[in-house]
Amino acid sequence: MSTYAIGDIHGAYAPLTRLLDRLAFEPGRDSLLFVGDLVNRGPESVATLRFVRSLGESAITVLGNHDLSLLSQCQQPDAEERLNPTLQPILAAPDREPLLEWLRNRPLFHHDAGLGWSMVHAGLLPAWDVARAAELAREVESALQGPDYKAFLNDLFGNQPDAWSENLRGNNRLRVIVNAMTRMRFCHDDGRMDLDYKKTIAEAPAGLMPWFQLPRRASAGERIVFGHWSALGQVAWPDCNVWGIDTGCAWGNKLTALRLDTPAPEIIQVDCGSESVTR
Repeated sequence: MSTYAIGDIHGAYAPLTRLLDRLAFEPGRDSLLFVGDLVNRGPESVATLRFVRSLGESAITVLGNHDLSLLSQCQQPDAEERLNPTLQPILAAPDREPLLEWLRNRPLFHHDAGLGWSMVHAGLLPAWDVARAAELAREVESALQGPDYKAFLNDLFGNQPDAWSENLRGNNRLRVIVNAMTRMRFCHDDGRMDLDYKKTIAEAPAGLMPWFQLPRRASAGERIVFGHWSALGQVAWPDCNVWGIDTGCAWGNKLTALRLDTPAPEIIQVDCGSESVTR
């Protein structure tokens, strides 16, 4: 039995099938952990959702920012105008509602104590160890899976507040959690998120640093795999105990798997090419 984390697919179903062929993946024997952003940009978001859903207990998927955006936009009366063309086939799909319901019930954070790995789409704020992150993720999941989820999704998006406080309440509290776990790349040295700059570390404005390089990060002792950041430049950051596996499949680059059940994580990749890019 093997366990692999898979990077951001973004509707690139054909590269995913090639990657799984290379892994000799067998449902029921092997396990897949998807770091989120199953949809958008690529040409086959519906096929990707259907396939990952069909894997049942052989797969765990955490939510990414594009997944949450899809859930929010699909409930709007002008959804056809709002949605990226690569997402519009989801509206017309005969299994639209089961697919969206399945997606809405995915977790925001995953921790596997047996393997010694945690998974999140974007990152964790410095005050959170993995146990606290799991608790906070469940707060968001309760709102997303509750009867008032449409109102929650309508008030979810925005850049403020930009820092964590245990005193936060209501949707401000949940928005910080969601932004950290699905959108964050850089922080200021005081832990405030910067959600505007999205490019490379080398070109980052003064005073910003990757979330995983912040000093006194409470999760630093835990191995974390994440996606979201295709401009990161490398997969393995072992000094920080993190592996970033969004390697730009949506931009025609590579789709990455990271084997988690071996003493040293193993990186396996396939080229995506132009077939993965629509946007």
